Amino acid sequence: MTKNVFTSTPENDVPPENNMPPEGELPPQSNEPTEGTKLSGGATPSEGTKLSGGATLSEGRELSQGTLPSQSSPQRPPAPERQAGEPKPTGDSGAAPAPVRRPGPAAALRSPAALNLALLLLAAALWFWALPRIDFRSIEEFGLLDRFPLSFYAALTVLTCGFVITLRRAGTAPLWPATYCAAMLVALKAPPAILYDTVRYAWASKHDAIISRLLTEGTVHPGRELSGGMSAYDQWPGFFSLDAALVRAFGVDSAASFINWAPVALGLLTVPVLILVYRTFSDDWRLVWTGVWIFQLANWVGQDYLSPQGFSYLLYLTVFAVVVRHFVLPGSAGALRDRSALDPAAASVPPPTTTRQRAVAVLFLVPIVATINASHQLTPVMLCASLFALCLTRRYRNLGLLATTGLIMLVWNLTMGRELFLDTLGTLREKAGDLLGNSRPGFAGDPTGPGPELVGSANVLMVLALGGLAVAAVLLRRRLARSALPLVLAAAAPLPMFAVNDYGGEMIFRVYLFGLPGSAFFAAAALVPAAGAASRAAGVARRTAAVALPVTLVAMLAGFLPSYYGKEGMHYAPPGETALTRRAFDRAPDGALILAATGAFADAYYRYDQFERWFFTEQEVDENLRMLKDPAGYLAGGIPAGRPAYVILTPTQGEAVIGEGYLPEGGFDTLRAALKSSPLFGVVEENRHGLVLRYRPTTGG
Repeated sequence: MTKNVFTSTPENDVPPENNMPPEGELPPQSNEPTEGTKLSGGATPSEGTKLSGGATLSEGRELSQGTLPSQSSPQRPPAPERQAGEPKPTGDSGAAPAPVRRPGPAAALRSPAALNLALLLLAAALWFWALPRIDFRSIEEFGLLDRFPLSFYAALTVLTCGFVITLRRAGTAPLWPATYCAAMLVALKAPPAILYDTVRYAWASKHDAIISRLLTEGTVHPGRELSGGMSAYDQWPGFFSLDAALVRAFGVDSAASFINWAPVALGLLTVPVLILVYRTFSDDWRLVWTGVWIFQLANWVGQDYLSPQGFSYLLYLTVFAVVVRHFVLPGSAGALRDRSALDPAAASVPPPTTTRQRAVAVLFLVPIVATINASHQLTPVMLCASLFALCLTRRYRNLGLLATTGLIMLVWNLTMGRELFLDTLGTLREKAGDLLGNSRPGFAGDPTGPGPELVGSANVLMVLALGGLAVAAVLLRRRLARSALPLVLAAAAPLPMFAVNDYGGEMIFRVYLFGLPGSAFFAAAALVPAAGAASRAAGVARRTAAVALPVTLVAMLAGFLPSYYGKEGMHYAPPGETALTRRAFDRAPDGALILAATGAFADAYYRYDQFERWFFTEQEVDENLRMLKDPAGYLAGGIPAGRPAYVILTPTQGEAVIGEGYLPEGGFDTLRAALKSSPLFGVVEENRHGLVLRYRPTTGG
């Protein structure tokens, strides 16, 4: 009967056929050692000496096959001299060896490697066939979901099936699941990088503007006040300085030339770090690779673009990996070093380190922690929360590392980031303890339209599926949860952030992101049963998992696609739209007020240091409904007297305000028509890519 993927054993188990001698060779001979026989290391056994397996050597007693021959055994006569042209004798018989039979082409084609390669090539062919047929220029309410051809979905399905098949030999042939993981990452996230002719994602274009300004001025101005919270980027410039260096190193005009490849690059860099973390807690390569695969499918929150969060998150995982592998305290593992007390898939606790070794490791981590603090505001807080959670275990009670990390964060917040840090502390009075408010995504109401509603439902189902699988594994595989307790604590460490702040409506997504590594590991543990168990229940679990794993991975793939690509109408802007936006900024005098429905459109922050911006729907939904009763009067009331002002309205803004729930369905069209017909605003430019209006306060009173 053909074995399924779950009948394999961990990496150190060797199939029985590998213990047989190569074809054409004789098996080792069995002899009876007597007194005087030398064993390994030069020892000479005597009567009563115990050998391996518990056997006791005595005179005339036969031992198991494979023991060393006795020195007193009769010597074999020398082999006769071989004449030229005679075959070389072998073994005791002196017979010529049988010719080594090499596998023919038919046998090679039936090998597991051939099947893995065939599925990979089939998926690649389907994907490359689909790529030019992705109709991204006519995106509607379902984003790219109805623009992907069937061959694209078929390619992803084939990759999933091929990955499940590679798990059968994940321990002895780890290159195949690694290849499939990389292929799936590229297949999922490379299409925009290859196809799009503009920067994907409005926030990425914002970061491109920050990098361009840094290249132009050559320095940052942490004390300078800029509208829209843009001063924070001068106070945490580490990531942008690195990107500016990359722009000069690559010899390109701006970061826009490589910015769409960031999700692929960051994803590939994250994989080896995840493997280090997961291998710390599991020896089962099937569980490790499944955890990596689930992490990729569950990472739909959109923080893997060229951003301080994406970069700092990679460094956060690096610090976490070093800590769990090299900061184990002596004498803290206890029973966890006993294999009989561990889950069959669990790894032994890493060897302990001395105080001096941990001090050296801290010195190694200080530059990484400093870079995190120089690049992002929230990641240092999450890092401190995770290190504090690890201190709750005896294994990782490294108070010195926690104190060092906290001190670096405090020093940066009180120097370079002082203004924003103090402002944030000032909001704690109204935000602290508001669990519901802090866990709400922004000011948005309920998404409107079938596309945004599908995205919202997919987000919820993905969270529930991942959380449900992880909780099930923690409860059902308690021995694994005990040995991998640091991952449990790291997954739970971000949750208290809900009681502190809403992080501009982003806290719910950041908590999910920082809890994802541990959640993905235990979700994989729920789907990959322990190997080697021979009980009837274990057999039932393996047969159940043989069906549950591929079905769950396909279901998670189905959830990832709408979550990641369902709002692509607000993430892709055609070149004509970005050109219209730039013309509007170039037309406005320095110091003018630029109004837009939302900041979620390409080049919204073009020349951001020269203008003030007002994104007037990014507020409570009730206030937006009041605004829609008289859009022109509402906006005119917010424009300072004597201030030149321009309004930019683009199709991507329309997608954003509806998709995020800022306005009801049809609200953006109502807003656009009201402003265009109002005597308070005059049309400067209008085409299919957008509308630009200029405020005319003297007209119409």
